[in-house]
Amino acid sequence: MFGFVTANMGELTPEQKDRYTAVYCGICRNIRSGSSNLCRCCLSYDVALLALVLMSLYEPEETVGDRACVLHPIRPRPWTENEFTRYAADMNVALAYYNAVDDWYDDKKLSAKAAASVLEPHLGAIRERYPRQCQAIEDCICRLAKLEQENCPNPDEPANCFGELMGQLFVYREDLWQEDLFGMGMALGRFIYLTDAAVDYRRDVRRKKYNPFAAMGLPPDPQGWEAHLVLAMARCTACYERLPLVQDKALMDNILYSGVWGNYRRKRKQEEDHDR
Repeated sequence: MFGFVTANMGELTPEQKDRYTAVYCGICRNIRSGSSNLCRCCLSYDVALLALVLMSLYEPEETVGDRACVLHPIRPRPWTENEFTRYAADMNVALAYYNAVDDWYDDKKLSAKAAASVLEPHLGAIRERYPRQCQAIEDCICRLAKLEQENCPNPDEPANCFGELMGQLFVYREDLWQEDLFGMGMALGRFIYLTDAAVDYRRDVRRKKYNPFAAMGLPPDPQGWEAHLVLAMARCTACYERLPLVQDKALMDNILYSGVWGNYRRKRKQEEDHDR
């Protein structure tokens, strides 16, 4: 389900692109230092939003720099590190592990099994650092698997399950912001789950895999599906706008108001073109 919550790069200023890259590279560096170099293969831009929101809200001290790396050996790239890039790195590894396990059980992908074996040794340390979040991931993934096995005909149930998972990840600490952070994460998780279902509808039906829209037993309804997505993102941005965010606000606006929709429509078109 990775790949939807990213920026519309064509609409970012050069300064915003540098900042986005710096946060992403900081998370990458923290995956290497907190887990392992191999775990960087699971890095996704999606968790950059999590880091950006928490950084803007809590304004941590940042360490910055620029250097080339194995993935980008020619030109030095800017990076920034702080407690929230480290947090996003740990959550990226945990989510990637459970996603790989799910792919292995569902499709018996050898690549997923290999990824899970790389990530698993680091789960114990991450669980010690963030027990609430890791327990929420485990509980929600188990509930989600059960709903999928039962071919649940109500899309809201699995979407809410994944939404609760994301809501727990957005709550970094229990304080006056936790309600809106949870609400933002909850709605964003619903959006991600339902977007993935809409994009993968044809492929899931073809492969006889669970899809919440197919399980409803109704004809395909892309316009109706998009109404679900609009509502989920409206709830997400309502909570987002209540948070006192100033730093990187324009960058986060780009992700939530433009990037997610561009990604959804691009991926949906790719699937439609593939089936023609």
